Amino acid sequence: MNDQPQYILSLDLGSSAAGVVLFNKKGQVVMQLQKEYEKYYPQPGWIEVDPNEIWFTLLSVIEELKAAKGLTATQIAGIGIANQRETTVIWNKQTGQPIYNAIAWQDRRASKLCDEFRYQGFSEMIREKTGLMLDAYFSASKISWILENVPGARIKAEQGELAFGTIDAWLVWRLTGQRQHVTDITNASRTMLFNIHSLQWDQELLKLFNIPHKLLPNICSNSEVVGHTIASMFDGPVAIAGIAGDQHAALFGQMCLEPGMVKNTYGSGCFALMNIGEQPILSQHNLLTTVAWKLGDKVTYALEGSVFGGSSVFRWIRDGLGIIEATAEIEELAQTEEDNGGVLFVPALSGLGAPYWDPYARGMIIGITRGTSSGHIARAALEGVALGIADALEAMEKDYGQGIRELRVDGTSATYEFFMQMQTDILQYPVIRPNVMPASALGAAYLAGLATGFWSLDELQSQYAVGQMFKPGHASEQRIQLKQKWKKAIARVKNWDMD
Repeated sequence: MNDQPQYILSLDLGSSAAGVVLFNKKGQVVMQLQKEYEKYYPQPGWIEVDPNEIWFTLLSVIEELKAAKGLTATQIAGIGIANQRETTVIWNKQTGQPIYNAIAWQDRRASKLCDEFRYQGFSEMIREKTGLMLDAYFSASKISWILENVPGARIKAEQGELAFGTIDAWLVWRLTGQRQHVTDITNASRTMLFNIHSLQWDQELLKLFNIPHKLLPNICSNSEVVGHTIASMFDGPVAIAGIAGDQHAALFGQMCLEPGMVKNTYGSGCFALMNIGEQPILSQHNLLTTVAWKLGDKVTYALEGSVFGGSSVFRWIRDGLGIIEATAEIEELAQTEEDNGGVLFVPALSGLGAPYWDPYARGMIIGITRGTSSGHIARAALEGVALGIADALEAMEKDYGQGIRELRVDGTSATYEFFMQMQTDILQYPVIRPNVMPASALGAAYLAGLATGFWSLDELQSQYAVGQMFKPGHASEQRIQLKQKWKKAIARVKNWDMD
């Protein structure tokens, strides 16, 4: 019998589902399970999730995996965590219970606070320290909102009775039996409280947002053992050895290890990251500068284009319009028409991200006539997501000073072949889909595997394989006109919901 660990387990916490992926030594998926959890919408622009629901949903898929594979602690070399970023949880250290629902990354309730700081002239200081735009997307303003609006929260925070974390920190706290309050450097870099130059929590920013330092977790690298699971979870402790925000994990999982390499993940939002090497480049075109990962003492940085409208748009077409029964059907519906029939869809359902950064923009479908069909709207929705990504990638090229040679893609919507061909035609360079698709989970597994000696970096690079390459057709007049109309449509939605 083989006494050596056979697997790495990834916990993949997305915006809508908790998943587990079991990988073998070859980096292949042995088993993958996930379950959706609820989102709550108390007011327009507010989006919450129940942290306990995330935890118990994750536990249920872990139990399913254990039952299906007869999984024990000795078989698992380590656990990697990839999580939705920016989503904010504050819990009581004594009871272990959240004091409020987790405020999701898409939530816009703190936009007014960010506006106040913008009017006071803090935008550039924040950008220079954090690499981020001043926006309610990030955790800092969400923390402030909870401390101001939950009775007794501020006093308890100042007394050190509360803990803040993004979803990774919440899970590590629960997995370790409330022993470890820690976050990794990538999730820290998305809070708007972390200085990407000094690589520490920034005291000036904590003072600005009125957040006690006692609330914050310790910061670790992306590939190190930060603690062990409680023994009862796997019939023995298992090392938690890799943590990264989902987009950073996907960049690593896609083996974008050289500067200039780019990936885009098609999830609820779409997130394009470019490896820019060991020196941070502050964007001049409204992108974000973020920590890509830290391995040992070496920090790698990335430029990021965050496009808020992704598969969340397709889910709205399913749930809100009811013209499809499953999100994947959007492709089939879109192909019932040869073109968009003059319809443009700006998918700003949660405002506009990069490169526009307008929390007051709202979604728009324009160009509707009596001849407009549901197929036209479906096609325009796919185009709207692809055009938004193209805008972010164009800004990325300008910041980096070089053209992008290829785009590596992952995420649920990257499995849509018609959509991927549409994307490559708009971009006019190849789109590459890897052989192993859950890139965020794979990246987290790789980071955990490096920390535990399960893999070497050379082994990981040799495992990357192209699943399918989409090559662009010739640039046509129709595509040029589509881009021109897109710019006009973007101009119309800006600042729509501003008082």
